[in-house]
Amino acid sequence: MNQSYQPPFTITSAIIGLISTISEKLGMLAALEDETGLRLRRVNRIRTIQGSLAIEGNTLSQAQITAILDGKRVTAPPREVQEARNAIKAYEQLSRWQPADEKHLLRAHQILMTDLIDDAGHYRSGNVGVMSGDTVIHMAPPSKRIPRLMGDLLSWLNSTDQHPLITSTVFHYEFEFIHPFADGNGRMGRLWQTLILSRWNPLFALLPVESMVHSHQQAYYQAINSSTQQTDTAPFIEFMLEVILETIDDNTPAPTPQVSPQVSPQVSKLITVLSKSKSAMNRAGLQQALALKDRHSFRERYLKPALVAGLIEMTIADKPNSRLQQYQLTARGKELADRFS
Repeated sequence: MNQSYQPPFTITSAIIGLISTISEKLGMLAALEDETGLRLRRVNRIRTIQGSLAIEGNTLSQAQITAILDGKRVTAPPREVQEARNAIKAYEQLSRWQPADEKHLLRAHQILMTDLIDDAGHYRSGNVGVMSGDTVIHMAPPSKRIPRLMGDLLSWLNSTDQHPLITSTVFHYEFEFIHPFADGNGRMGRLWQTLILSRWNPLFALLPVESMVHSHQQAYYQAINSSTQQTDTAPFIEFMLEVILETIDDNTPAPTPQVSPQVSPQVSKLITVLSKSKSAMNRAGLQQALALKDRHSFRERYLKPALVAGLIEMTIADKPNSRLQQYQLTARGKELADRFS
């Protein structure tokens, strides 16, 4: 086994920024969970399973998966029902597995693919290609190389000192590149990334990242293809971290409005800029006034918190993505701006 194996990836400034933001928001979410409980735990698990299966073409709805979880009969293709039952069982056993243990990985695949393929829980014995329609977009390594490749990958996972957000995503990409099983590689890669992340922060066992990936399915495949073409996992890391951040935001309850809101320095700066402008401004104008180049950071750290707190509002509220969209202070925002002056 090659103990010095290192998957190829570059740590970009965007990746560093995303890790910082995710870590900060996880802390906020953990505090909210301690206070109120994560009310949607069961719903999120169902969303996770439905999203991961839907990426592979499963048509079951969240309501149907809920019924299966409750032991009720569901009118649907038998294979799809079996896929759901298997996935429910696999995610229920998430806490029992160690990410770098090959026996655990094979056992997880056996559970996910029971009664779906003949060699569930075993590496593939034939060669496979990843298809897009009638076109082969990736020819996976020969089957005889799989034990060595997976051994190297799991050894790296066990010994690396990289941040778990990076480690989990690199593993996810490398796993898909190796494509070690005859079927079920996509759902296994997503399951194992969730497992790795949940070992770092237990909240990830409750967050439906897979459901958010399904919402950005085309971009998911594009990020994998970009990483393959560049021989660098950075595009896929950036994509997955953005998806994780979006999932956290989507599952963080909005704060209860307060008469005297405590706002972050970033929101304070945004309110000050709008107050000085005396009129509504578009996104580009706000970023320029704040000397910010990173659109994602501006949206997540400045714009969204101010909107959630009710300090600013959209001028075209019914069309959030309009190219003519502008932002202006609410009465509450103006009151706060007066305190800053």
